[in-house]
Amino acid sequence: VHGNLHIKSSVYVLMLFYSFFKTLIHKDVVVELKNDIMISGTLAAVDQFLNLKLENVVVNEEKCPHLASVRSCFVRGSVVRYVQLPASEVETDLLQDAARKEHS
Repeated sequence: VHGNLHIKSSVYVLMLFYSFFKTLIHKDVVVELKNDIMISGTLAAVDQFLNLKLENVVVNEEKCPHLASVRSCFVRGSVVRYVQLPASEVETDLLQDAARKEHS
């Protein structure tokens, strides 16, 4: 029973983030990958696995010169460490309400 509850909770959290990221489409974000590469760009799409499609991409040329000419990219959700968002785009009240609902 506890395993099923954990799975349902994990799916709920994943869908919460998916819904949230869908509201950020056409917004500028910075994605930090697990290999320490930082990719800045405009969020063009997100799927239910939290894979991201970015356009207008800018990557640090000193660290990754081979990515300097990349203008759009697909980022697998499992390689993302963090996504930095503009503070003006984060509705903290909405996120806190959703987190409360999950734990009640």
